[in-house]
Amino acid sequence: MRRFYIDIETLDQAEITLPPDESKHAAKVLRMTPGDQMEIVNGTGVVFTGEITDSAPKAVVVKRIDFHKAIQDAHHIHIAIAPTKNNDRFEWFLEKATELGIHEITPILCKNAERKKIKNERFHKILVSAMKQSKRLFIPKLNELTSIEAFIKQHPNGLIAHCYEEEERNTTIQKQLALDSSKWIGKNTPILIGPEGDFTLNEVKKAIKNGYQAVTLGNTRLRTETAGVYACMNVKLFFEER
Repeated sequence: MRRFYIDIETLDQAEITLPPDESKHAAKVLRMTPGDQMEIVNGTGVVFTGEITDSAPKAVVVKRIDFHKAIQDAHHIHIAIAPTKNNDRFEWFLEKATELGIHEITPILCKNAERKKIKNERFHKILVSAMKQSKRLFIPKLNELTSIEAFIKQHPNGLIAHCYEEEERNTTIQKQLALDSSKWIGKNTPILIGPEGDFTLNEVKKAIKNGYQAVTLGNTRLRTETAGVYACMNVKLFFEER
């Protein structure tokens, strides 16, 4: 069944009118007509199943047939990651992380970062598209671009992945989860992923001083967006196998 997104808090109405962009997609692109059924989601776990009663290109009206709400995961995956210089690569990360079930994303501004500004509106559209495509019911929370210093103060405990040999990083995300998985259950324990030039050594030391545990992502050097997906997948697999 086709799935559409609407940015409203509740979907418990008897009837919903799709916004212009989704209406156009349903009526013009997919050529849906009265009697056709669809699912409508708002990114909070709710699914509204309905039938089209009016297929006007700018205002498709859908009558409710069914309504249910899913339960959010008990664990919380939060990746704080430096935006890449190539915007397409960062959008790839957003897409894949959403498909995997990430809960929260914070773009972080580091000294070695080559991108100092981001377009959250554009990124939100990527998250919505990935959520619909992957049949997920919760859209990740996308925070504003935040300096690494401010982020560490806001979140004093977490994991940080870096490439400095002189700084101990002989543990993995999986090992840290095995040691104390309760840090991810109902709590916000972020994983820091650095820019293409890595964090500065000073940034790494500052994070560790503030309660972060340094981790390795393996023996190969990963691109920023690959490291973000790798970290997300590690947490996801750990809790799926429990």
